[in-house]
Amino acid sequence: MKLARRDLFKSAALGSGGALLASCERVTTAINQNWLGEAVPPHLTSVESAEIDTDFHLLSRAAFGPWPGDVAALKKMGRDAWIEEQLHPESISDTACDLRAERFESLYFSAGDAYEFRKPVLREELTRHALLRAIYSRRQLLEVMVEFWTDHLNIDLEKGDCIYLKPSDDRDVIRKHALGSFRDLIRASATSPAMLVYLDGKTNKVRRGTTDQPNENYARELMELHTLGVHGGYTQEDVYEAARCLSGWTFDAKRVFALNQGESYFRPDWHDDGAKQVLGHRIPAGGGPGDLDRLVAIVCEHPATAQHIALKLCRRFVSPTPPASLLKRVADEFTCTQGDIRSLLRVILKSDEFLASRGQLLKRPFKFMVSALRALAADTQAEKTILEPLQRMGHGLFQYPTPDGYPDDELPWMGTLMWRWNFALALAANKQLGAKVELRLLRRALRKPDAEADITRWFAHFIGRQPTAPEITALDQFAPGSPESSIGLILASPAFQRC
Repeated sequence: MKLARRDLFKSAALGSGGALLASCERVTTAINQNWLGEAVPPHLTSVESAEIDTDFHLLSRAAFGPWPGDVAALKKMGRDAWIEEQLHPESISDTACDLRAERFESLYFSAGDAYEFRKPVLREELTRHALLRAIYSRRQLLEVMVEFWTDHLNIDLEKGDCIYLKPSDDRDVIRKHALGSFRDLIRASATSPAMLVYLDGKTNKVRRGTTDQPNENYARELMELHTLGVHGGYTQEDVYEAARCLSGWTFDAKRVFALNQGESYFRPDWHDDGAKQVLGHRIPAGGGPGDLDRLVAIVCEHPATAQHIALKLCRRFVSPTPPASLLKRVADEFTCTQGDIRSLLRVILKSDEFLASRGQLLKRPFKFMVSALRALAADTQAEKTILEPLQRMGHGLFQYPTPDGYPDDELPWMGTLMWRWNFALALAANKQLGAKVELRLLRRALRKPDAEADITRWFAHFIGRQPTAPEITALDQFAPGSPESSIGLILASPAFQRC
């Protein structure tokens, strides 16, 4: 936590300090572009193949698309070395991104202390932070997995006090465990104040001497969405028994004299401490708070969980209908490693099935926007004007109302393609508020010796392959003689919509 920098930005935002804040942003951009690697390289090699380049493909799936120069850097490093580096993000310096993204003060507060912020501030800082990390972080695979687990363990900011609690959930649950142990991720989520509020675990109490029944909301989603999956073989009785295991865990930011107001805690007087039977496993009476750990172990070790997580990961990284051969290998790896997320990703990203799936996945709006900004080396502070197009595309961050998270299916996103096209054309023409692009730098880097960059080189830069004859015809017909129009059309094209 860099207090000096945060205090500076906080002071700059007060009174006439808005101008100072804008000046700080300009200085940050200059530092990042001149000394910290955000500049467009002086020369970019164009892909000559008719098929999508395999390294471009890796960056399109395991990252939010290549930044100018990333493909060449990957080729120099080697695929396996790049994957291993990304699987251990702590080894990657991310100073440039930190300068942009670490200034949001509310993200460092505990769940209990975040109530001092107004809701619009929390919403703005959380969403801006997510977008900036996705665009500028060199720890790209981590950011991809943060998005994945954010959907898998979805929490809608608009329910109850979730908006005050999600920043700490994002930090201490999602980001902390995104490349770690699946069991640790589920355990952390189960007692996250944000999840306790969102799925009503906060009020899951079975007080002695009463007719209280456990609240089953979180127990049901734990099995249906987070672990076993909807076809995982659990019963209503399993849900009820799981809810009994979870009873007593709660959160109350108003506890007087508590040293850990920002944390969830266990109330023994609310817990059903009798014997329980979950998915064929007997949990003896008297387990107290340990019932939660026993439940997490049971659901995470269930064979259906390995299959469910394998399917979700393969759908996100490979294909809407991933091959059975890959699903089995990933599920087996889940079982063998007890859900080590790094091991699962290693199997997927190094598989033949992954290589064979080039260009098959439709980008969801968030990935489309981020990949376009990255491909153009855009400069943005992720302000409201750049978040509004994402909202129109139907992908407002942390706003999905149901626990299943934003869908991976293509159909739900087909109705908002027009907003993608509008964004692409405005961005390329430097008319998108909140983002600045320097096409002259890309034009210089892509040009042939003694010649301007032609349309095939532009296309190859954005798509990772040479254009087909019909694609060249369409570009010549609808964007003749204008690099801005050509780039906008490429970004709006069906080829750029997929990865």
